[in-house]
Amino acid sequence: MTDEAPHMLIEEDGAILIATLNRPEKLNALSRQTMEIFEQAVHRFRDTPGLMVMLIRATGRYFSAGADLREGGAPPDYTRGSAIRESHRLKLNGMQRIYDEMEHIEKPIVAAHQGTCVGGGLEMSLSCDFRIAAASAKYSFPESKFGSLPASNGVSRLTRIVGTHWTRYLVMGNFIADARKAEIMGLVHEVFPDEGFQERVLEFCRHLTKNDAEQMGVAKLAIELCKDVGLDQARHVERMANSTLMMSPHFGEAMTRHLSTVGKKG
Repeated sequence: MTDEAPHMLIEEDGAILIATLNRPEKLNALSRQTMEIFEQAVHRFRDTPGLMVMLIRATGRYFSAGADLREGGAPPDYTRGSAIRESHRLKLNGMQRIYDEMEHIEKPIVAAHQGTCVGGGLEMSLSCDFRIAAASAKYSFPESKFGSLPASNGVSRLTRIVGTHWTRYLVMGNFIADARKAEIMGLVHEVFPDEGFQERVLEFCRHLTKNDAEQMGVAKLAIELCKDVGLDQARHVERMANSTLMMSPHFGEAMTRHLSTVGKKG
């Protein structure tokens, strides 16, 4: 029996599902329990129509120090490359499986970094659709200190988001980026002051809940597809996506309301 608080807290705020990393004394290291609760929350978000936005935030001075390396468990056979590769894909408390699911859900997921975000915590955030930083937040990948790569999004997803130029800075250079540099990189979308940060984040999420859910879902898919294909094929994606959206009664109703409003302003 233990009185230890849950490693992650789950709550709802209207249409927002909030998952809060809750191991401040361990710098919110991602434990087995953390990832089990988190995966359940991701599925709840996916399967509940009334939930439109998922917010991932944290308590304490770190968003997350990454994977809990002290938790134990049998390490892979470091004499066989295939065993290490399979360990990355199938183990690590299910990180890659969960992060893949986050990317596939047709709803927006927001990560809010109130403090330092490194390693596995940053990799989790890279699978989110939006990343918001407090002014005091910092970002890095400590894996290079061990002579390895961040292999659960730290190269693959990071490169897609910030490009090879800044991925070299973080992964090869082992530099720490503050919030402003992270914004310049394109790693985060907004930087808010430390004071009032959590409320500003909730305002951001509430704004997303006012958007059309179907449009956001289709946009999430279209953006990913357009990233991977040539310009001509990307325009096909746009047209196909819009043909689905514009056949919806919601589009006609929304357009009528908009034109009516524009007419009155004129």
